[in-house]
Amino acid sequence: MISTKSLNKLGLLGCLYVSQFLPTAFLYQALPVFMRQQGVSLKTISFLSLLILPSALNFLWSPLIDRYSFTTLGHYRFWIICLQVLIACTTVIGGLLNIEHNVTALLICLFVMCFLCACQNIATDALALGLLEVRERSLGNGVQMGGNYLGAVIGGGWMLSLLNYWGWMATMLTLAFLVVVALFPILRYEEPNRNNQQVSQTKLDSQRSTPALMNLVKFFRRQGMWRWLLVLLLYMKGSIMASTMYRLLLVDIGLSLSEIGLLLGVVSYTVGIFGAIAAGFLINPLGRKRSLILFGLFQAVAMMTYLLPASGVTSLPILYLVAIVVQFSVSLTSTAVFTIVMDKSELETAGTDQTIQSSILSFSGISAAAISGVIAESFGYQGVFVLGVVITLLSVVITARVFDETRSTQDSPLISG
Repeated sequence: MISTKSLNKLGLLGCLYVSQFLPTAFLYQALPVFMRQQGVSLKTISFLSLLILPSALNFLWSPLIDRYSFTTLGHYRFWIICLQVLIACTTVIGGLLNIEHNVTALLICLFVMCFLCACQNIATDALALGLLEVRERSLGNGVQMGGNYLGAVIGGGWMLSLLNYWGWMATMLTLAFLVVVALFPILRYEEPNRNNQQVSQTKLDSQRSTPALMNLVKFFRRQGMWRWLLVLLLYMKGSIMASTMYRLLLVDIGLSLSEIGLLLGVVSYTVGIFGAIAAGFLINPLGRKRSLILFGLFQAVAMMTYLLPASGVTSLPILYLVAIVVQFSVSLTSTAVFTIVMDKSELETAGTDQTIQSSILSFSGISAAAISGVIAESFGYQGVFVLGVVITLLSVVITARVFDETRSTQDSPLISG
């Protein structure tokens, strides 16, 4: 039975992660389609892919967010509130720009928005680490992934529909309004002063006196960390390769943009919410290592369904079945991975530790997506899907051999909620 105290924590985190993913989903899913409809060139639209850079590189400035804050508002609470307000303001400014005549200004505005979202991600992940007890982390990360998927449904699916009916300015103002509304739970939350948390003053003083970049070095020197980073590099790579090409396969099959949006942007992400919550309840009884292995095996089996449409079985029910099964498996594996990411992080450098690991995942995903097209050109969709399954199975074998669960499940200093 989940206590009221735990429910309050999960509700707070859910709102934060929904609001965090709203602008991101809008930028990566809805905006490219709308810009193309407005006659923006493919070359210009391709620059949108560069907007992911702050999310991949935010480990470089994460030590600063760990170290500096106005603690009267709460260390990470201060960052979250300020950044979310700035995101809303930047969204409003973007909404006032003409998308056809102010493309350069709009891209700059969107880059600033992505930078702010990347900073907010550091603070939110750090707050979550201190907020959740060890036994709550799996469910907390289930809520995190579920919040991300809900943000994707709203920001990527619903906002695209609003663009068709309301236009650019009204949609952007609505997005800004939703970001502001999501602030209310964090405004009501009182983050304990870091000196009052169950973290030794010696550790805090050491962290403050250590040069910011040394925190990055210390992270990589921890026992068993390189083995875990190897798992991070490989574990999601196969699924990202395959899912990237599945989107393009749907276009080649002849589905319209609205059909693809409903399939991948609404239905599959909604299923992802349930998969993330299910993983949250399963990870503790299964254990971290067993969860990675079992969820990884299930994901490999699920990815084999990609071969159906690649082989010409393209009826709509089959396409929905493939998307649903794969997304459910991805939710399981992602929740397990981010639970362990939290386990591998220290409270006094929470933002830095989690951001480094997330950045490694981002670089792994970027490289997987980049090479998937090259492989598909040479060996077809079937080739890239088979290779994705092989890489996923290989990552499971490596996980079984090198992953050390001892470091992941030991207690760490906690913030009282």
